[in-house]
Formats: sequence, C-alpha cells, structure tokens
Amino acid sequence: MSTKKVLAILSEYGYWGIELVGPFNKLEAAGYQVGFMTPNGKPSDALPPSYDQTYCDPPLGVCVTTPRHEKEVKEFIEKNLTSGPMNLKQYIPERPYYSAPEFLRKLEAYYIKTKEAVEKLTSGYDALFLVGGSGPIVDMVNNQSLHELILGFYRKNMPIAGICYGVAPLAFARDFNERKCIIKGKHVTGHCIEYDYHDGTGFLHTDFNMGPPPYVLEYVLTDAVGPEGQYHGNFGKETSVVLDYPFLTARSLQCAYEFGDVLVQMLDKGLKKYGW
Repeated sequence: MSTKKVLAILSEYGYWGIELVGPFNKLEAAGYQVGFMTPNGKPSDALPPSYDQTYCDPPLGVCVTTPRHEKEVKEFIEKNLTSGPMNLKQYIPERPYYSAPEFLRKLEAYYIKTKEAVEKLTSGYDALFLVGGSGPIVDMVNNQSLHELILGFYRKNMPIAGICYGVAPLAFARDFNERKCIIKGKHVTGHCIEYDYHDGTGFLHTDFNMGPPPYVLEYVLTDAVGPEGQYHGNFGKETSVVLDYPFLTARSLQCAYEFGDVLVQMLDKGLKKYGW
C-alpha cells in the first residue's frame, strides 16, 4: 500500500501517554500519518500520571514516568492532535438485539454497513494500533464495533498492534458465527500479573476507582492462545515486545519505543517474527 497511514484506536476514558506518543513519534519519523478514532467520537486524553514524573507505580515501586516521557507527552498534548477523532460507532453500529423488531432486516443492514465501513478503513490504512492504558478496560475490550474492525484487518492479513490493555480486545474479537479466537496458536505478550495493581485502577471523566483490574490479562491471553500458542510475560525483563504476524503486542509503557520500532519494521521491511 502507498497510503503510509496507521489507524490508532483510543479510549475515551484515558490512554497512557507514552504508549501512544512513543510509537506515534516512531511512525511519524518513518513517514506515516496517524489517524485517531474513539468509540463514540469523544476526545481522548492522556492519563495524568503518564506525564507526571513524580508518579510512583505501586507494583514496580519506582517512578515510571521518565523526564523524557513527560516532555514528549506534554508536547504531544499541546499539539492537540487527538482532538476531533473519528467516531467508530458512526462507521460500525452496534449489532441489533435478537429481540429487536424486524430483527432479520436490521441484522442484514448491520452486516452491509459493517462490510462497507471495514472495506473503507482497511483500504485507507496500513495497520491498526490499539493504544493502552486503563481506559480500554471500559470501552474497548468488549466493544463489538471494535471487534468487527479488528476482524476486518485480520481477514486481510494486515498488521494489528496492541500495547498494555490495548492487547485485550484481541482475545475477544471473534466472528459472531464461528466464535473462534483469532490469537489461538499465536505468541503474544501483555500485562503480567506481577505488575497488576492491587488498588487504584482509575479512569478519566469519571470518579470511579475499580481497585484491581477487573480481570487478569495474563490469564485471559494464556487461555486465548491455547496450548498451541504461548503467552510471554517476561517478568523481570525491562521490556516485552512480541511479534507473531499479524499481531504485534507489548506489555506496558516501558516497551513503547521498542514497540514503535518493531511496528515500523513490520510495515516497511515485512518483519514477521520478533521477541520469541
């Protein structure tokens, strides 16, 4: 493709700054444009701890937002690049309930619109990028519209990249009829249990603090890939980035730059395997 464009999906409840900005800067330096989309077209903002270098991460016991992270994320925020994002729901509506009046006609219309939208987006972008942070837990992981978009890129064998909790939707994006996991048999990484919060999982635009994450991502991914695949936590290693084409996954914020580098190599040089 000659578009040199990547579609980034952001949560409306907050993304982790460097998990977007690190890969974004790598993509921009390689000549890629990045388009932004949110579940309902509302603006997406960086979580405040992700650009506060005094923030100490409880599981790691250290300040994880480095001066470089703070500088780059604040510069990105000042440019206001994520304002006015595309609205995923305008492209791909929610699947109708079986109890809906005239269900069959509505389901047919749903599949027609979804097919048109997916074709437009997969033709206009070279890859899909699912940005992490706590926000995706709320409005990305179990988002049927996002699942359809992921499946569209998957069916065309196009790159799909996720970092931190942006990896989680890959376990749930399944064809509504077959319901088979698309990462079964694959090698993936994601937030391991040793780095999960005991308390304090928070979101923007709400005062809700849900304590620990509502699920252990490591267990979800381990079960999703099955015995034919493998989940790589790489606990104790500074980074964990795994490419098993078409899926590129990264554990957390420390992986942002490496994740961006591998994404560019995946797009420009046809890299198919990395990190395992």
